[in-house]
Amino acid sequence: MRMRKKRHREERLERAGERWIKQPETFRGHWSEAFGNDNPIHVEIGSGKGQFIAQMAQRYPDTNFIAIDVIPDVILMGLELTKDKDYPNLRFIIADAARLEEYFAPAEVERIYLNFSDPWKKKKQAKRRLTHANFLNVYNKVLKKGGYIWFKTDNRALFEFSLNSFCENGFKLSNISLDLHNSDFTENVMTEYEQKFSQQGMPIYRLEATYRGYKELD
Repeated sequence: MRMRKKRHREERLERAGERWIKQPETFRGHWSEAFGNDNPIHVEIGSGKGQFIAQMAQRYPDTNFIAIDVIPDVILMGLELTKDKDYPNLRFIIADAARLEEYFAPAEVERIYLNFSDPWKKKKQAKRRLTHANFLNVYNKVLKKGGYIWFKTDNRALFEFSLNSFCENGFKLSNISLDLHNSDFTENVMTEYEQKFSQQGMPIYRLEATYRGYKELD
């Protein structure tokens, strides 16, 4: 269902101040200027309402976090969720994942989070999945060598597709879980969707994919 445009959206975005990066391409290669430090950069693609990225920013103050979503109203929700606390290491941008190279220089990102991405269930929609080779080819250009993609989903078909996609395109997999909440992984931070699915007793699938150095993917 299409999200209704929020009233006075542009004015509300502007009120977010420095947390909203209106022109992220201007910081390509020197995001340290946006944060005032040289700490590692972690990026969440498809940030939802912002609960995950906000908790991560609070838990890891020595890491810089950037929330990305292509839908302006989604970014606005994240900005307004975080407006009453100090988040010096958190920024939000309205951007398309396919254009990450316009916003980040090669090897500028240490980690990418893909949380409960749209599974695009129809076979003909496979190229839209954020773990399709087309997107992996973009990620591996901005990730540092040895950088990670942390991926979570409730959709078994998407998880199986992603396992194959990562393996076929040169990523090393680790910490694979078919039931995250009953695993021994202790660093999990839940998203809004994850809380909902967990309450319904649905298993959560998770993996970490390590980038092993730049190569052009097929």
